[in-house]
Amino acid sequence: MKMDPIIKDKSTSWKLLFYLGGIAALLAVFIFRRNLGAELMLLRGFGLLAVPESMPVDAAGWFALLNRHPLIGLTLLEVFDLVEYSLVGLIFLAVTVALWRINRGAVLVAVTAGWAGIITYFASNPSFALLSLSERYAIAATETERTYLLASGEAWLAIYNPGAVHQGAGIYVCMFLVPVAGLIMSLIMLQSRAFNKATALTGILANGILLGYLPILAFAPSLLALPFILSAPSRVTCYFLIAIKLFKLGKEKIIDPDRG
Repeated sequence: MKMDPIIKDKSTSWKLLFYLGGIAALLAVFIFRRNLGAELMLLRGFGLLAVPESMPVDAAGWFALLNRHPLIGLTLLEVFDLVEYSLVGLIFLAVTVALWRINRGAVLVAVTAGWAGIITYFASNPSFALLSLSERYAIAATETERTYLLASGEAWLAIYNPGAVHQGAGIYVCMFLVPVAGLIMSLIMLQSRAFNKATALTGILANGILLGYLPILAFAPSLLALPFILSAPSRVTCYFLIAIKLFKLGKEKIIDPDRG
């Protein structure tokens, strides 16, 4: 059976990265989960908070919600996904170091694809832009200015609008590249003693299911929530197992994956 080379590092830089990656994985599991906006919408039937009955679909609707309840509006605009993807990016970096000597080429492709998807999502998410536009809209003095601000809002919503089924290209690039990166890294884990088989298999399952997002969008958009729901248990398990291993690696003076 193939044995991983021992990674000897006299500095504390990789240990710190492993600890940060472990913390990021736990935060991604328990706090900053993806699609918190969808979870928030489930509360509307209980009269909790000021969650609207339906998601706004145009700039005027989003401006009104952001002016009345900015935190709820930002949550529905998936602002916390920015935190989630930042955490995922940190996990990618830590896992990259742990897997680097197993297959450098594949790991480099994975981390590059993952961060490209994350950066694309940051550029596509309109939450803070719409918040700024809504504040300006609220104090606009003329109809011309309000019309301009509404048009700017609609331009952002053409890129990404959680209230609509179809989005701009950016979100689809992200929803393809990030799961591809996770899938590649999970496959490399199968060759490594740095992570056990359960971590690899749950990662393969979670990211494989998420890659069904685009086919479902094309052929059965009414089932678009299905990949997130089905992948959630395996994704949570995978992140938790990754966190445990990264904390173990962070404790070792000589990082030897074969110690398990």
